[in-house]
Amino acid sequence: MELTALPLPSEIWAATPAAAQALILTQRERIQELEARLGQDSSNSSRPPSSDAPQAAARPRTPPTGRKRGGQPGHRGAFRPLLPVEQVDEIVAVMPERCRHCQQPFGEPAGRRRGRVWRHQVVELLPLAVRVTEYQMAVQRCPACGKRTRADLPAGVPRRPFGPRLTAVVALLSGRYRLSRREVRQLLQDLWQVRVSLGTVVRQEQVQSAALAPVVEEARAAVQDAAMVNMDETGWRQEQQRAWLWTVVTGALTVFWIDRSRGGAVVEQVLGSQFAGVVGSDRWSAYSRFPAERRALCHAHLKRDFQALVDRGGEAEPIGRWGLAEIKRLFALWQRFRAGEFDRPELRRRLIPLQARMGRLLRRGQENPDRKAAALCRELSKWWLALWTFARMEGVEPTNNVAERTLRPAVLWRKGCFGSNSPGGSRFAERLLTVVATCRQQGRPLLAFLVAAGEAPLRGSPPPSLLPGAPGS
Repeated sequence: MELTALPLPSEIWAATPAAAQALILTQRERIQELEARLGQDSSNSSRPPSSDAPQAAARPRTPPTGRKRGGQPGHRGAFRPLLPVEQVDEIVAVMPERCRHCQQPFGEPAGRRRGRVWRHQVVELLPLAVRVTEYQMAVQRCPACGKRTRADLPAGVPRRPFGPRLTAVVALLSGRYRLSRREVRQLLQDLWQVRVSLGTVVRQEQVQSAALAPVVEEARAAVQDAAMVNMDETGWRQEQQRAWLWTVVTGALTVFWIDRSRGGAVVEQVLGSQFAGVVGSDRWSAYSRFPAERRALCHAHLKRDFQALVDRGGEAEPIGRWGLAEIKRLFALWQRFRAGEFDRPELRRRLIPLQARMGRLLRRGQENPDRKAAALCRELSKWWLALWTFARMEGVEPTNNVAERTLRPAVLWRKGCFGSNSPGGSRFAERLLTVVATCRQQGRPLLAFLVAAGEAPLRGSPPPSLLPGAPGS
């Protein structure tokens, strides 16, 4: 051990019994680990920014450009386009009475010719209304047997007292806009004068969930055939116990799954045992079942890990600073590639010196006296190929941000509702999250999709599909 690493002056350390030396080193390492945990925030761990303490160091701000705030010279601006005349519900012709400049009165226009007109459109909400339909089913006595027969409801009419659109709105308010069930009940009363109980709100959620079950199952099956997926997971609560919310994102589909486990068995259950694509993720052990050539590790997570080594200090700090410098160069190259400055073969060529430096860093880091730094470098060496998948394959990013961004609305929902109180509540959450995220991903109207899914079982027709290219997509 180097003298600079001794916890005591060299002469005192030499006179200290070996057993005491071992105890001192153990306790020093434990203290260092506890201090590192106390220093964790969103910049050096996987914690969200909302968990940062008030005294946490402020994130570095982008240096000022010297330009004024707002639109810059030459910016065309964003304007609301006028609807075509054939889509306008009412046209009101307004004629000027006199000249604005000399006050000369205008006469009546000759014929129907008005000359030039300035178009101005006003969008207004119509008074919200509810349509109540009563079905009076006649009961008749049979003249042969004397028994009574009641007429059946017409095809497409729900047996419950609420139609598919009202059910879809309840699910939309609860699952998309994250309103509490009490707020959903109050909103229905305020806007539509519909009075429902809290139990009714829950029952309508379950009705919509059942209608979406085949839709989500089809999307999950399609995800298993994808060439590239991004995965992530976050905490959830089910029946006051720990659970996990998983997400799988492809180019056109997003699927959610709630499970009690955070292990690799869930990954295999979601993706299937025969999944042959590439998985973009962090370095959580559940994804280790895939070989390095079929994984794409997140460099944003790696940046936080190197920052944690810098904050740890001591022998780990130089490794962390070196790693941060290489990650910064990597993202700079990626941004230039995304901007179209060079093609993928040129990206791979420009990454060669960076990969060489990163390789030297990992080899040197494995010999570092700090066990955290050495462990990180050994792990990255094991998954070396997965660090550069983004350079080899189209459609692969150097980060897992797409999956992390997908989880954010779900995290906000969890903070508001504290999870789900039953397996049925978890199914409602994962199905609504799947449909909401995928419809946004594909630019499809969400409410219309929910209504179509609710009407399908009433009409005996196939449910709508989330798959690209399917009818109605």
